[in-house]
Amino acid sequence: MTLRVRPISREEHLAFVTARPSVSHMQVPSWGEVKPDWRAESLGWFEEGGRRPVGAGLVLLRPLPKLRRYLAYLPEGPVIDWHAPDLDRWLAPLLAWLRSRGAFSVKMGPPVVVRRWSAEAVKEAIADPAARRLRDVPATEEEPGASQVADRLRGMGWRQAEPGGEDGFAAGQPRYVFQVPLAGRTLDDVRRGLNQQWRRNVKKAEKAGVKVVRGGYGDLPAFYALYTETAERDRFLPRPLPYFQRMWTALTAEHPDRMRLYLAYHDGEVLAAATMLTVGTHVWYSYGASSARRREVQPNNAIQWRMLSDAHALGAAVYDLRGITDTLEDTDHLLGLLRFKVGTGGHAAEYLGEWDFPLNRLLHKALNLYMSHR
Repeated sequence: MTLRVRPISREEHLAFVTARPSVSHMQVPSWGEVKPDWRAESLGWFEEGGRRPVGAGLVLLRPLPKLRRYLAYLPEGPVIDWHAPDLDRWLAPLLAWLRSRGAFSVKMGPPVVVRRWSAEAVKEAIADPAARRLRDVPATEEEPGASQVADRLRGMGWRQAEPGGEDGFAAGQPRYVFQVPLAGRTLDDVRRGLNQQWRRNVKKAEKAGVKVVRGGYGDLPAFYALYTETAERDRFLPRPLPYFQRMWTALTAEHPDRMRLYLAYHDGEVLAAATMLTVGTHVWYSYGASSARRREVQPNNAIQWRMLSDAHALGAAVYDLRGITDTLEDTDHLLGLLRFKVGTGGHAAEYLGEWDFPLNRLLHKALNLYMSHR
């Protein structure tokens, strides 16, 4: 049976998302409002005669200057049956629709896990001087269906984006993430899963009087002050404050618990802050920020433990700490962040990564050339 793709209303899209255990926070209708430089459309997949979508996706359209041509991007989506043997039945009508809208290239991120490494396996790899990249370390667990999905995509003409630069991060969404499974575990189980240093630091923060509280829209400037300090220290380009204000307004309007802000106080001063996103049973640690002052009271461990605890109380199946470097060398400035996340006792996961389909090869090549020189 053929499938057809057409625009759906925000209400239809949200109903589709709500009926599933979870989808990426970048595939909910409100995410389009976070990206004002892109035009967002909600698309649905329908069977012949069907009135309710059997698949959905948020597509972001970025116009080329002076041309009515667009880059179409479906971050961590669309939400379709990725393991269907007839995957082309799902993707061909998507390409046809986007071509009709003036798209010259399509980028998407299949939400398909390829393999996982336990915390212990990652820890051993970091300690092994011969191990240079996580991707070259034998996995603890492999998902056999993922390679078949990749083969089908290549057979249709999709091209896999590079896994990342020297730091292991892809140009779009992270291919390697660190996650803490929560389903079927008590909070005591989760605490016991933390490594010894993590448990010690959580206790140290409690003893020092660190208080973690939930903030609101009015606390975003306090978060942002720490965020810009973190950006300078960790050498990344910070987003502007209006980005986070827009994110808060859009996401919480869709669902009051879609986005949360946490702040860690010590002696009346904010020492760390973090944002948390929730869609269904999946919770993400989204953005983090901290001061270099009074790090001995361990505000970062305190804030993460509060977020983990709250995610568990919400009934989350997974707490996702998002991107990690796959570079294991001591010279990598991101290795400390990997060590911090490994201490939660979860696992590293590799996703299928992002894939491109050039609808106009000349414009697609020009875009790649431009991006490589940015």
